[in-house]
Amino acid sequence: MKFTLKIWRQKNAEAKGAFVTYRVEEISPEMSFLEMLDALNKKLAAEDNDPVAFDHDCREGICGSCGMYINGHPHGPVPAVTTCHLSMRHFRDGETIWIEPWRAKPFPVIKDLIVDRSAFDKIQSAGGFISVNTGAAPEANSIPVRKKDSDEAFDSSICIGCGACVAACKNASAMLFVSAKISQLALLPQGRVEAKERVRAMVEKMDELGFGNCSNTGACEAECPKEIKLTNIARLNREYYKAF
Repeated sequence: MKFTLKIWRQKNAEAKGAFVTYRVEEISPEMSFLEMLDALNKKLAAEDNDPVAFDHDCREGICGSCGMYINGHPHGPVPAVTTCHLSMRHFRDGETIWIEPWRAKPFPVIKDLIVDRSAFDKIQSAGGFISVNTGAAPEANSIPVRKKDSDEAFDSSICIGCGACVAACKNASAMLFVSAKISQLALLPQGRVEAKERVRAMVEKMDELGFGNCSNTGACEAECPKEIKLTNIARLNREYYKAF
């Protein structure tokens, strides 16, 4: 397979970026999207040109660092798939593919397709943890938890913090991310002790960092590679109202 790639190149956050056209050939349909970019970079390096900078780590769909906009969709056009798991078989031979970084003020561009997502770390550090000293670890079955609650807490906890929800939202809202982190603790008894302090601290930090408000359009849920549900945002709002 061969493709024409329109890739956003930007030296740093202050530099003016632009799309640059590249062509790649002999791409296997079984390659992942990142493997295709690896092939491009190998070609660029052989030609003594600067390779395209993009973020990656585990390449197993669990670290969230591989996020990029592909043909107008965070992580690409296939639902519930991270960029590292996106296969080239989902594109047509000869297709033109547009690739760009997340577009959100709290996620400044570091270089090319890499953005600084440390804003999520700051929100998490503001309250997304349990600090109560509980002493020795209790017997796991000594604290009963309804299966429905434990299932919902687990479904929320699989958020990988990739930022696709922010990139998809017209307001660059981080509500889906924050609500997932709030929900995974709010649904469990261990998290109830600090629930009020947690939700206030995380929402205040989210606002301080410049994320927008939720517009209830559902783009975040539609583009989330882990299919985090919009109902978490409703839970976040309830927890926030109860905290005052």
